[in-house]
Amino acid sequence: MAARTPVFAAAVLLAMTFSMNTNAQVTLREDNIDQVLAELTLKEKATLVVGAGWKSMLSGTVNLVGGVPVPGAAGMTRTVARLGIPAIVLSDGPAGVRIAPVRKGEKGRTYFCTGFPTGTLLSSTWNADMVRAVGAAIGEEARDYGIDVMLAPGMNIHRNPLCGRNFEYFSEDPVLSGRIAAAYVDGVQSRGVGTSVKHFAANNQETNRFWNDARVSEEALRGLYLRNFEIVIKESRPWTVMSSYNRLNGTHTQQDRRLLTEILRDEWGFEGLVMTDWTGKRDTPAQISAGNDLMEPGLDTQVSELVRSVRKGELDEALLDVCVRRVLELIVKTNTFKGHVPSNEPDLEAHAEVAREAAAEGIILLKNESGALPLAPGLRLALFGNASYSLLAGGTGSGHVNRPYVVDIEDGLDDAGYEFDAALAGTYHSFISDNLPRVTASTRMLGSPAAPEMPLTCALVEASVSACDAALVAISRQAGEGGDRHLEGDFLLTDAEKRMIADVCEVYHASGKKVIVVLNVGGVVETASWKELPDAILLAWQPGEEGGHAIADILSGAVNPSGRLPVTLPVDYFDIPSSRNFPYDYKGRGSMGAGNEKAGAGVPNVGYTEYAEGLDVGYRYFLHSGVPVSYPFGFGLSYTTFVQSEPEFLSEKDGDVTARVSVTNTGTVPGKDVVMIMNPWLEAFAKTKLLQPGETETVVLKYHRYE
Repeated sequence: MAARTPVFAAAVLLAMTFSMNTNAQVTLREDNIDQVLAELTLKEKATLVVGAGWKSMLSGTVNLVGGVPVPGAAGMTRTVARLGIPAIVLSDGPAGVRIAPVRKGEKGRTYFCTGFPTGTLLSSTWNADMVRAVGAAIGEEARDYGIDVMLAPGMNIHRNPLCGRNFEYFSEDPVLSGRIAAAYVDGVQSRGVGTSVKHFAANNQETNRFWNDARVSEEALRGLYLRNFEIVIKESRPWTVMSSYNRLNGTHTQQDRRLLTEILRDEWGFEGLVMTDWTGKRDTPAQISAGNDLMEPGLDTQVSELVRSVRKGELDEALLDVCVRRVLELIVKTNTFKGHVPSNEPDLEAHAEVAREAAAEGIILLKNESGALPLAPGLRLALFGNASYSLLAGGTGSGHVNRPYVVDIEDGLDDAGYEFDAALAGTYHSFISDNLPRVTASTRMLGSPAAPEMPLTCALVEASVSACDAALVAISRQAGEGGDRHLEGDFLLTDAEKRMIADVCEVYHASGKKVIVVLNVGGVVETASWKELPDAILLAWQPGEEGGHAIADILSGAVNPSGRLPVTLPVDYFDIPSSRNFPYDYKGRGSMGAGNEKAGAGVPNVGYTEYAEGLDVGYRYFLHSGVPVSYPFGFGLSYTTFVQSEPEFLSEKDGDVTARVSVTNTGTVPGKDVVMIMNPWLEAFAKTKLLQPGETETVVLKYHRYE
């Protein structure tokens, strides 16, 4: 027995050692990232900075790919199972969570997400608390569906009204854009879901978006196109930033070290992760060297490229390690890493109420002659224009949401107790039914264009006037990712639309009856040539799934309008300085200016865009030039009146300012007002609570004065 003891002891020791090694297997935790990083092989490191490919998104569009955690999500990271590193899921936004409506093997179920108002309407609220509530609701849905990071908010500056994705973005002003974005980020991230502010930077057009070179002066870059990103980085600490497709002064932003490291991290103190927008393979080592931590959607060839570059000494492995560390730091923050099990049952009913409130908060009353609004209860209305019956809740592309429903203007007014010209409504319903684009798997994921506007005859207008108390004309515009807008029939109303407004106004005014125009548009449209005709104009933008209810809330007076313009509405497109350097086609023929007969009406697509206007973007130009506008930045009417005191500046230290303004409701109905501090550009803003007639609120604004 004694002779066998050493052997037995050795066996026990060996077993204990094996057991200890097994139990001591390194597994990722929040507090051991250094240890995990040391354990990773070179290939595993490369794997972690390259996304998992298109399979998740494709599973939502063609429904052929199984085995992904959230079909239709924009992308994922890759796993390293032996070290307990899971894949996390990234989803498009910003007007709600975008996932596949249906899933392979699940018949009879549709996955819906709340369709919130688009970005331009959210900024029109001028209400950070309201936007924060929208962000929180989106964060809850993302969490409930297993999404770890929302690829939102989109926050590029409205340099030109023809940018196809302006509906996703906030404003022509960097302070409004930055602070609304900060509120959105705060809301989403309060629910344990990350955000990816995008598109960094100078991504102000969709034409040639993968390769266009935005040539921007340092003054304009710092004062406009980076300022809003600086604000959101410093004030809300988003988990991630998305680098844009385009080049900036000759260098792709995705491999621009000055932009992604020197400015973003060294100057602004950003500590999160930078991911690419969804591109194919570029110069992956250069992207890593620049500080671009995650390549999305990711290709296997990028993994091989990184491994080869390190082994050949072309890429310093230490730079790769920095990016890997940031990926791991992101992963350990996520609900997936923390073991959260998605319910797949978000509270869509509660979130619809948030969407309705936000939409009503941002709808802008542009005109209201002789008290045309609010409408008296129980009126019979004639509704003209497709958008009265088929509201455009949001845009197309990655900003599209598979909503459970859309409340049209007709439905909203019906719920508010109004009646309609049934014959007119039936004519429109039949036309729209016959002309709506066919719904496909792709359009359910990406959205589809609106039906062409129904031709309106004078006979239809005249047939309605005797039985109706007032008329409403709804004008709609669709826009989306991948292409910019054009002038005729898009920025400019069509001849048929102008005739519709003119004919309805002529017939109804002859009978002493009011006409209201509702603009259901994704971006700015021309108003100066026709705005004198109707009695009232509402700018409803694209107000989300509850848009019809929100519009009815404003029309009926259930909600007093308090939206304000986040952009300038010009008299003429060519009054805008950037119109001289924006690639578009005057007639919408897709030729991008080729063969254009109108002098100056199109800029050839030559691979770059000169931002020759410098800081002269939006109201900054119109304030000093004296060129008249149709409606100025910050404009918006109410059903009541307010008086504001001059700002009283209480303190300022190191750029941190405290000021206060007293606001009194001097009218006869409750309402909200917006306080703006301009010097000469916007420095701060706030929205009052709902003030009763005669009530005063002293608004305290604490803000940083960015130089």
